[in-house]
Amino acid sequence: MFNNIDTRSVTFNLIVINVLLFIVCSIRPELQHFLSLHYFFNKHDYLQALYNGSIDASQFPNLNQFAQQAYYYGSAGTFMPIQIITHMFMHGSIGHIFFNMFGLLTIGIILERVWGAQRFLTFYIITGFGAVILHMLVQAFLIFKATGNVDPSMALLESNPEAWSTYFSSTVGASGALFGVLTAFAMLFPNTELYLMFIPIPIKAKYFVTVYILIELYSGVAMHSGDNVAHFAHLGGALFGFLLVKYWNRNSNEFY
Repeated sequence: MFNNIDTRSVTFNLIVINVLLFIVCSIRPELQHFLSLHYFFNKHDYLQALYNGSIDASQFPNLNQFAQQAYYYGSAGTFMPIQIITHMFMHGSIGHIFFNMFGLLTIGIILERVWGAQRFLTFYIITGFGAVILHMLVQAFLIFKATGNVDPSMALLESNPEAWSTYFSSTVGASGALFGVLTAFAMLFPNTELYLMFIPIPIKAKYFVTVYILIELYSGVAMHSGDNVAHFAHLGGALFGFLLVKYWNRNSNEFY
């Protein structure tokens, strides 16, 4: 498969863009800060007011400390619409980008050959958007649950520390779109046997993807301490992938 990769394909060029941006952001980490996806209601004046001294930071000691730490680690920031696209090409580590790009190369290239470049790219972007939608809705729900408001004041954030990490979190990665790709592959080729690392026996695509989605659902609901994976973004990508394949094939007996 790897010897016959078309360098003009959408899959190949998506991988190139991801790798190039990973290298650039490794050299210039401040770019990751701006291009990562931030919470929809995250307001610039909240953080700017803390950093430029226009408010008395002593009034919000916990929030001030958390925000400064988040900014240092590249997490604090403000929402900009362009981040809906750019975050899909950002990755947090070598392992993160390796597994995403490996999955895109091995599975995505098959879907592109079946659907064609234009439909595959449309699918990839839409499932990435779907991941954003569900992820943002869950973020808003968690912040509302903690503070009673999806757009809380600094005082509310200060008095509800459990909302800080959600409010100031950033999201990166192609995983949402990749889950859409995996879901589509399992729908088109349900009985294809996959050979996975660390698993000595082949697993049919329909079983592997179903179990993987259930694990993501459990992990997202459980919200284990220290878990920084955007599970609901993965689920959003899978859901939109499922719906899009169903829509495209509503009047067809074939899945392509």
